[in-house]
Amino acid sequence: MRIRASLIVVFVVLIGAGFYLMSATAPLSVAPRWALAGDESIPDDALTVRFTGTSTLLFSDGETAWMVDGWFSRFGPIALLSGEIAPDVAAIERGLARNGVDRLAVVIPVHSHFDHAMDAPEVARRTGAVLWGSESTANIGRGWGLPESQIRVAVDREPVEVGRFTIRLIATNHFEFPDPEVRARALDDPEIVEPLVPPVGAFDYRVGQPYAIHVSHPEGTWLIQGSAGYRPGGFAGFEADTVFLGVGGLGSQTPEYREAYWHETVQTTGARRIIPIHFDSLMAPIEGPFEGEPRGASFLSEGDELVRAFLEEKLASAPDLEVATLPRYDPVVLFR
Repeated sequence: MRIRASLIVVFVVLIGAGFYLMSATAPLSVAPRWALAGDESIPDDALTVRFTGTSTLLFSDGETAWMVDGWFSRFGPIALLSGEIAPDVAAIERGLARNGVDRLAVVIPVHSHFDHAMDAPEVARRTGAVLWGSESTANIGRGWGLPESQIRVAVDREPVEVGRFTIRLIATNHFEFPDPEVRARALDDPEIVEPLVPPVGAFDYRVGQPYAIHVSHPEGTWLIQGSAGYRPGGFAGFEADTVFLGVGGLGSQTPEYREAYWHETVQTTGARRIIPIHFDSLMAPIEGPFEGEPRGASFLSEGDELVRAFLEEKLASAPDLEVATLPRYDPVVLFR
């Protein structure tokens, strides 16, 4: 009888621990004081940016609008780790509405993992956009039934005029997960070689070729690095006023990796304003305040406090540097 009671106690404790680990969230890796508010009054010709979460960004200059990633679906840990997933069409519809957009010129996933590229074909279908990215991203579009006329495979560093925007996709590297098992599952065998038809497992959305996005506009220049990876010398010759800096997982890497990442993306481009992205949970709703990852998903959130300390250190050492985070959905004028 005692053994049975002990087993029940152990079972209850394990269930409680599992619930805590997947419901309690880690602190965000960004400081509350960095948060910008949306601009209430926006001139007709202003260049604005809106942020949904992860790396989904909407840019508009009043004439042309285009989007990075366009990911609005969210899934729980069971579906992500052991189930199958597919674009949540209702969530995509709501996300586009909350961003106030119904027409886009292009939608550009920075790479082909589900949290960047999964929803992009449906975003393109609904907005008339061209899906622009790697061959793996193209196969996600084909699997969703997007016509070839709305698919463009990137050519490294090729300048493409999109309205008054000049956009270049620059081949780069994905963040290097320090855990070998996670790294192998997320980054090995990287190509999606045939049309991907959902529902499929989360890891069937292979990484493909990651890209950074460099943008020039009469108002200014900026770089979007959606994942905290880099190629040595990859941005040599490219200047940027602002870097949208992916910081997801960065705290789990070594101090040397963080310094190299900063040098290659911020110092090389000469940016004086940093806007962190990809700091929020992949599993939280896309309404309300941003949340950190569940504590049970340590491979996604490990060391987030080190990211904040790292950015604070950079701010303290460079008085003319600005770090700012965007609100959810509300437009912010990018250049004053």
